Amino acid sequence: MSSQPSHLATQLATQLANTKNLHPTQQWLAAFMSTQKPTTPLPALTQTALFRLLSSDITTSLASDVPNSILPPDIHNVSVKECRLQGPVVVQLLGIEDMSKSRWEQIEAIEALERGEGTKGREIIRVTATEGDDDSGAVVNKGGGPHKLSLQDARGTGIYGIELKDIKGVGLGTSIGCKMVLKNVVVARGVLLMEPANTTVLGGKIEVLHRAWKENRKVELKAAIEASERTARSST
Repeated sequence: MSSQPSHLATQLATQLANTKNLHPTQQWLAAFMSTQKPTTPLPALTQTALFRLLSSDITTSLASDVPNSILPPDIHNVSVKECRLQGPVVVQLLGIEDMSKSRWEQIEAIEALERGEGTKGREIIRVTATEGDDDSGAVVNKGGGPHKLSLQDARGTGIYGIELKDIKGVGLGTSIGCKMVLKNVVVARGVLLMEPANTTVLGGKIEVLHRAWKENRKVELKAAIEASERTARSST
């Protein structure tokens, strides 16, 4: 009897690795399997596990000892003009900035998303969740970019990335905690150069981090605006 859940867990781990490049730790896998019925079909089990992994903190849920699955220790070396991250490396989003928008425009965009509004060009549209939507947790604010992203791997190593070309699923509405897979990415002076060919958005959201980021981000932007205004007044 005990071998069946173990066999199912092995199948689940293989399925997650092969289809999403997700490698859950043995501890996470055991805890997850303990909440599932042993008769649950593998496809349903995979969907449930994927949902929970995308909502988790990968520094505790994903293994950090899988070859090529984490950022190399020397990736921040600014003396290296260019190198390539082979991957696939799964990362989670810790912060995002639209480099095409002013600070006030970024505040307005965050507040619009809090009201459940997105933008289509310069037009404001009302966005509602529909049954069957995945848990990307993101209504992605289109029309901006390029974006600067703060990312973190399963070991907790942080790095910045720049969106060179529009990536589907990346925008000011992308949820904090969103998972992405990096593969064959050019790293220039310690910064990831991201584009659709090397970045896949899996989705997901860490609710507590998302709420904190929205509040802190608005405070930071407003403080930066006030500091700029004080500097401008003092120079006149």
